[in-house]
Amino acid sequence: MDHILRFDFGYGWAWNYGHLVACGLFVALAVVTWRRGWPRSLPALAVALAVWAMAGFAVTQLVIRFNLPVEMPTAAFLRGAAGPVEILDVGAGSGRASIALLHARPESRVTALDLYDGYFGIVDNTPDRLFANAAIAGARDRIDAVVGDMREMPLGDRTFDAAVSVAAIDHLRRADVERALAEVARVLRPDGEFLLMVINPDGWTRLAYPLFLHHGYFGGATNHDFWRSSVAAAGFDVVELGTRPATLYLLARKSRPAAARRRLTARPPRDGTGDRLRIAGSGYADRVESTRGSATPP
Repeated sequence: MDHILRFDFGYGWAWNYGHLVACGLFVALAVVTWRRGWPRSLPALAVALAVWAMAGFAVTQLVIRFNLPVEMPTAAFLRGAAGPVEILDVGAGSGRASIALLHARPESRVTALDLYDGYFGIVDNTPDRLFANAAIAGARDRIDAVVGDMREMPLGDRTFDAAVSVAAIDHLRRADVERALAEVARVLRPDGEFLLMVINPDGWTRLAYPLFLHHGYFGGATNHDFWRSSVAAAGFDVVELGTRPATLYLLARKSRPAAARRRLTARPPRDGTGDRLRIAGSGYADRVESTRGSATPP
């Protein structure tokens, strides 16, 4: 069973434990103001702020889950896949999404793509930290790391069966979002699935980080239409869109060229009912076996 001290995802102390520091300060303020006989409203306010700080800490650890693997927001991701699958984690960082995928799909292999340079909320963001977390999860032999930019991936065309990106692409400017999504489409095989998760400034996020209400991607409401249209423009069919606490997610499937779709839908239906065949899931295991090892990252 995972707990918040099992892994070391490397998020800075301010993100992980800043609320506890604030709680301690507010408790101390409440004690001082009460002992000095100051107006009762002051210690009451300090106590209220201490309660907020503890609630914020609980949200960061149990809802946003800074120190836990990501919870998959939908059971439909790769539900139709048969056999081993190759999955790309775009902006993998220290492995929160990668480890969740390795748990959910024990027969899968994950390639973790990240710049592994600079500070993006993670201290010492290196492949070594990713591998250490994968080893803790018992899946070190099923993960590889590639150093690269999601806007120009050093990966071959049609290399992966699926891709996931968690709280990474939404850090980019809009023009770069388009580039990154186009790159995801390029490296996926036909009918490849893509699970995109971005920060959603809902009540949970605003409770934990009220000072970010007008800052960066925490500010304002997440534009569902923007993400749906951007994913579709990159060459995907959006099959599911929803929200989980602090998260907006889209499950999409790489679109086939129009000519290929016409050929598929023109085949006689297997059950003789006259309905068109569904493209999703057809021949998935065969594609995995026939393309394994076709393209390798530099």
